[in-house]
Amino acid sequence: MKIAIAGASGRMGRMLIEAVLNDPGATLAGALCRPDSPQLGEDAGAFLGQRTGVALTDDLDSVFGAADCLIDFTRPEGTMAYVEAALRHGKKLVIGTTGMTDEQRETIRAAAQRIGIVFAANMSVGVNVTLKLLEFAARHFATGYDIEIIEAHHRHKVDAPSGTALAMGEAIAGALGRDLKACAVYGRHGVTGERDPSTIGFSAIRGGDIVGDHTVLFAGTGERIEITHKSASRVSYAQGAVRAARFLAERGTGLYDMQDVLGLR
Repeated sequence: MKIAIAGASGRMGRMLIEAVLNDPGATLAGALCRPDSPQLGEDAGAFLGQRTGVALTDDLDSVFGAADCLIDFTRPEGTMAYVEAALRHGKKLVIGTTGMTDEQRETIRAAAQRIGIVFAANMSVGVNVTLKLLEFAARHFATGYDIEIIEAHHRHKVDAPSGTALAMGEAIAGALGRDLKACAVYGRHGVTGERDPSTIGFSAIRGGDIVGDHTVLFAGTGERIEITHKSASRVSYAQGAVRAARFLAERGTGLYDMQDVLGLR
Protein backbone atom coordinates (compact mmCIF):
# COMPACT_ATOMS: atom_id res chain seq x y z
CA MET A 1 0.00 0.00 0.00
CA LYS A 2 1.49 3.34 -1.08
CA ILE A 3 0.64 5.84 1.64
CA ALA A 4 0.95 9.63 1.80
CA ILE A 5 0.88 11.68 4.99
CA ALA A 6 -0.79 15.07 5.49
CA GLY A 7 0.63 17.52 8.02
CA ALA A 8 3.97 15.76 7.59
CA SER A 9 6.07 18.45 9.28
CA GLY A 10 4.07 18.34 12.53
CA ARG A 11 4.49 16.01 15.50
CA MET A 12 1.65 13.69 14.52
CA GLY A 13 2.72 13.74 10.88
CA ARG A 14 6.21 12.62 11.85
CA MET A 15 4.81 9.76 13.94
CA LEU A 16 2.72 8.69 10.95
CA ILE A 17 5.76 8.79 8.68
CA GLU A 18 7.73 6.65 11.14
CA ALA A 19 4.83 4.19 11.43
CA VAL A 20 4.65 3.83 7.63
CA LEU A 21 8.42 3.34 7.35
CA ASN A 22 8.29 0.62 10.04
CA ASP A 23 5.38 -1.25 8.46
CA PRO A 24 6.51 -3.94 5.97
CA GLY A 25 3.15 -3.75 4.20
CA ALA A 26 3.33 -0.01 3.55
CA THR A 27 5.42 2.32 1.41
CA LEU A 28 5.80 6.06 1.97
CA ALA A 29 4.67 7.69 -1.28
CA GLY A 30 4.16 11.33 -0.31
CA ALA A 31 4.41 13.87 2.48
CA LEU A 32 2.28 17.03 2.50
CA CYS A 33 3.05 20.15 4.52
CA ARG A 34 1.96 23.78 4.57
CA PRO A 35 3.42 26.13 1.93
CA ASP A 36 5.01 28.22 4.70
CA SER A 37 6.60 25.26 6.48
CA PRO A 38 10.37 25.70 7.04
CA GLN A 39 10.74 21.97 6.29
CA LEU A 40 9.30 22.31 2.78
CA GLY A 41 11.58 20.43 0.36
CA GLU A 42 13.34 18.40 3.05
CA ASP A 43 13.42 14.61 2.92
CA ALA A 44 10.45 13.21 4.85
CA GLY A 45 12.77 11.01 6.90
CA ALA A 46 15.24 13.74 7.84
CA PHE A 47 13.97 13.91 11.44
CA LEU A 48 14.89 10.21 11.77
CA GLY A 49 18.25 10.62 10.08
CA GLN A 50 16.94 8.59 7.12
CA ARG A 51 16.71 9.28 3.42
CA THR A 52 13.38 8.14 2.01
CA GLY A 53 13.56 9.84 -1.37
CA VAL A 54 10.22 11.52 -0.56
CA ALA A 55 10.38 15.29 -0.12
CA LEU A 56 7.93 17.36 1.90
CA THR A 57 5.72 19.25 -0.56
CA ASP A 58 2.58 21.35 -0.74
CA ASP A 59 1.62 19.96 -4.17
CA LEU A 60 -1.62 18.03 -3.59
CA ASP A 61 -1.91 16.66 -7.10
CA SER A 62 1.62 15.22 -7.20
CA VAL A 63 1.12 13.51 -3.84
CA PHE A 64 -2.26 12.01 -4.76
CA GLY A 65 -0.83 10.96 -8.10
CA ALA A 66 1.84 8.88 -6.36
CA ALA A 67 -0.15 7.41 -3.46
CA ASP A 68 -2.98 4.90 -3.04
CA CYS A 69 -4.16 6.46 0.22
CA LEU A 70 -3.65 9.64 2.26
CA ILE A 71 -3.65 9.64 6.06
CA ASP A 72 -4.90 12.96 7.45
CA PHE A 73 -4.78 14.15 11.08
CA THR A 74 -4.87 17.88 10.43
CA ARG A 75 -7.66 20.47 10.69
CA PRO A 76 -11.17 20.36 9.22
CA GLU A 77 -10.45 22.98 6.55
CA GLY A 78 -7.42 21.02 5.37
CA THR A 79 -9.35 17.76 5.40
CA MET A 80 -11.99 19.22 3.08
CA ALA A 81 -9.28 20.12 0.55
CA TYR A 82 -7.89 16.58 0.78
CA VAL A 83 -11.34 15.06 0.26
CA GLU A 84 -11.76 17.12 -2.89
CA ALA A 85 -8.32 16.07 -4.19
CA ALA A 86 -8.94 12.41 -3.33
CA LEU A 87 -12.17 12.47 -5.32
CA ARG A 88 -10.39 14.11 -8.23
CA HIS A 89 -7.73 11.39 -8.29
CA GLY A 90 -9.90 8.46 -7.18
CA LYS A 91 -7.72 7.73 -4.12
CA LYS A 92 -8.57 6.54 -0.61
CA LEU A 93 -8.47 8.41 2.71
CA VAL A 94 -7.87 7.68 6.37
CA ILE A 95 -9.20 10.64 8.35
CA GLY A 96 -8.45 11.16 12.04
CA THR A 97 -9.24 14.88 12.06
CA THR A 98 -11.61 16.02 14.81
CA GLY A 99 -13.75 19.13 15.32
CA MET A 100 -15.81 18.58 12.15
CA THR A 101 -19.13 20.34 11.60
CA ASP A 102 -22.21 18.36 10.59
CA GLU A 103 -21.83 19.78 7.08
CA GLN A 104 -18.22 18.61 6.84
CA ARG A 105 -19.19 15.16 8.08
CA GLU A 106 -21.86 15.01 5.40
CA THR A 107 -19.25 15.93 2.77
CA ILE A 108 -17.17 12.95 3.92
CA ARG A 109 -20.19 10.63 3.84
CA ALA A 110 -21.01 11.76 0.31
CA ALA A 111 -17.39 11.28 -0.82
CA ALA A 112 -17.44 7.72 0.50
CA GLN A 113 -19.97 6.83 -2.18
CA ARG A 114 -17.12 7.23 -4.69
CA ILE A 115 -13.95 6.34 -2.73
CA GLY A 116 -13.00 4.25 0.30
CA ILE A 117 -12.68 6.24 3.55
CA VAL A 118 -11.90 5.28 7.14
CA PHE A 119 -13.10 8.13 9.35
CA ALA A 120 -12.61 7.77 13.12
CA ALA A 121 -12.14 10.15 16.02
CA ASN A 122 -9.45 7.88 17.46
CA MET A 123 -7.38 5.22 15.70
CA SER A 124 -6.07 3.59 18.88
CA VAL A 125 -6.90 -0.10 19.33
CA GLY A 126 -7.34 0.49 23.06
CA VAL A 127 -9.82 3.33 22.59
CA ASN A 128 -11.91 1.33 20.15
CA VAL A 129 -12.05 -1.67 22.47
CA THR A 130 -13.06 0.79 25.22
CA LEU A 131 -15.97 1.96 23.06
CA LYS A 132 -17.28 -1.60 22.96
CA LEU A 133 -16.90 -1.88 26.75
CA LEU A 134 -18.89 1.34 27.14
CA GLU A 135 -21.74 0.01 25.02
CA PHE A 136 -21.91 -3.07 27.25
CA ALA A 137 -21.70 -1.02 30.46
CA ALA A 138 -24.32 1.50 29.32
CA ARG A 139 -26.89 -1.22 28.70
CA HIS A 140 -26.41 -2.57 32.24
CA PHE A 141 -26.30 0.86 33.90
CA ALA A 142 -29.25 2.27 31.98
CA THR A 143 -31.31 2.97 35.11
CA GLY A 144 -30.16 4.57 38.34
CA TYR A 145 -26.75 5.71 37.11
CA ASP A 146 -25.67 9.18 36.01
CA ILE A 147 -23.19 9.28 33.12
CA GLU A 148 -20.37 11.79 32.89
CA ILE A 149 -17.48 11.91 30.41
CA ILE A 150 -14.29 13.68 31.50
CA GLU A 151 -11.47 14.26 29.03
CA ALA A 152 -8.07 15.97 29.30
CA HIS A 153 -5.73 17.10 26.51
CA HIS A 154 -2.72 19.32 25.94
CA ARG A 155 -2.97 23.11 25.90
CA HIS A 156 -2.73 23.29 22.09
CA LYS A 157 -5.89 21.28 21.31
CA VAL A 158 -8.38 23.60 19.64
CA ASP A 159 -11.66 21.64 19.85
CA ALA A 160 -13.69 20.54 22.86
CA PRO A 161 -15.03 18.09 23.76
CA SER A 162 -12.50 15.88 22.03
CA GLY A 163 -13.58 13.71 19.14
CA THR A 164 -12.89 10.65 21.26
CA ALA A 165 -15.12 11.94 24.08
CA LEU A 166 -17.91 12.55 21.59
CA ALA A 167 -17.42 9.06 20.13
CA MET A 168 -17.76 7.68 23.67
CA GLY A 169 -20.94 9.70 24.14
CA GLU A 170 -22.34 8.45 20.85
CA ALA A 171 -21.54 4.83 21.75
CA ILE A 172 -23.30 5.19 25.11
CA ALA A 173 -26.29 7.09 23.70
CA GLY A 174 -26.67 4.51 20.94
CA ALA A 175 -26.67 1.66 23.45
CA LEU A 176 -29.35 3.48 25.46
CA GLY A 177 -31.48 4.38 22.45
CA ARG A 178 -30.91 8.11 22.95
CA ASP A 179 -29.89 10.94 20.61
CA LEU A 180 -26.65 12.45 21.90
CA LYS A 181 -27.50 15.87 20.46
CA ALA A 182 -30.64 15.93 22.57
CA CYS A 183 -29.19 14.62 25.84
CA ALA A 184 -25.62 16.00 25.97
CA VAL A 185 -24.70 18.66 28.53
CA TYR A 186 -21.43 20.48 27.82
CA GLY A 187 -20.13 21.94 31.07
CA ARG A 188 -22.08 23.55 33.90
CA HIS A 189 -22.07 26.99 35.49
CA GLY A 190 -24.29 28.83 37.93
CA VAL A 191 -27.57 27.53 39.33
CA THR A 192 -28.23 24.57 37.05
CA GLY A 193 -30.90 22.80 39.07
CA GLU A 194 -30.87 19.08 39.79
CA ARG A 195 -29.25 16.79 37.30
CA ASP A 196 -31.55 15.37 34.62
CA PRO A 197 -30.93 11.58 34.80
CA SER A 198 -31.38 11.21 31.04
CA THR A 199 -28.42 13.48 30.23
CA ILE A 200 -24.81 12.62 29.39
CA GLY A 201 -22.40 15.20 30.76
CA PHE A 202 -19.09 16.30 29.27
CA SER A 203 -16.17 18.05 30.96
CA ALA A 204 -13.00 19.14 29.14
CA ILE A 205 -9.61 19.86 30.71
CA ARG A 206 -6.83 21.56 28.75
CA GLY A 207 -3.27 21.88 30.03
CA GLY A 208 0.39 21.04 29.64
CA ASP A 209 1.34 18.22 27.30
CA ILE A 210 -1.42 15.71 28.15
CA VAL A 211 -1.71 13.41 25.13
CA GLY A 212 -5.25 12.27 25.87
CA ASP A 213 -7.08 10.96 28.95
CA HIS A 214 -10.72 9.88 28.85
CA THR A 215 -12.87 8.65 31.74
CA VAL A 216 -16.52 7.67 31.66
CA LEU A 217 -18.16 7.77 35.08
CA PHE A 218 -21.28 5.77 35.82
CA ALA A 219 -22.38 7.17 39.21
CA GLY A 220 -25.08 5.29 41.07
CA THR A 221 -26.33 5.30 44.63
CA GLY A 222 -23.67 3.79 46.87
CA GLU A 223 -21.24 3.00 44.06
CA ARG A 224 -19.59 4.37 40.97
CA ILE A 225 -17.87 2.69 38.05
CA GLU A 226 -15.13 4.40 36.04
CA ILE A 227 -13.86 3.22 32.67
CA THR A 228 -10.66 5.03 31.72
CA HIS A 229 -8.30 5.12 28.77
CA LYS A 230 -5.03 7.06 28.96
CA SER A 231 -2.64 7.70 26.10
CA ALA A 232 1.03 8.12 26.97
CA SER A 233 2.01 8.84 23.36
CA ARG A 234 0.48 9.20 19.91
CA VAL A 235 2.24 6.10 18.60
CA SER A 236 -0.89 3.98 18.98
CA TYR A 237 -2.86 6.48 16.87
CA ALA A 238 -0.25 6.32 14.10
CA GLN A 239 -0.05 2.54 14.10
CA GLY A 240 -3.83 2.28 14.01
CA ALA A 241 -4.03 4.71 11.08
CA VAL A 242 -1.56 2.65 9.04
CA ARG A 243 -3.58 -0.45 9.89
CA ALA A 244 -6.67 1.38 8.61
CA ALA A 245 -4.90 2.23 5.35
CA ARG A 246 -3.99 -1.43 4.83
CA PHE A 247 -7.63 -2.33 5.56
CA LEU A 248 -8.74 0.03 2.77
CA ALA A 249 -6.37 -1.65 0.32
CA GLU A 250 -8.78 -4.59 0.26
CA ARG A 251 -11.97 -2.50 0.14
CA GLY A 252 -13.78 -0.57 -2.54
CA THR A 253 -15.96 2.46 -1.92
CA GLY A 254 -17.63 3.04 1.42
CA LEU A 255 -17.36 4.77 4.77
CA TYR A 256 -15.69 2.75 7.52
CA ASP A 257 -14.45 3.39 11.05
CA MET A 258 -12.01 1.63 13.37
CA GLN A 259 -14.71 -0.72 14.59
CA ASP A 260 -14.76 -2.08 11.02
CA VAL A 261 -10.96 -2.14 10.77
CA LEU A 262 -10.61 -4.09 14.02
CA GLY A 263 -13.56 -6.41 13.39
CA LEU A 264 -15.47 -5.16 16.44
CA ARG A 265 -18.87 -4.84 14.79
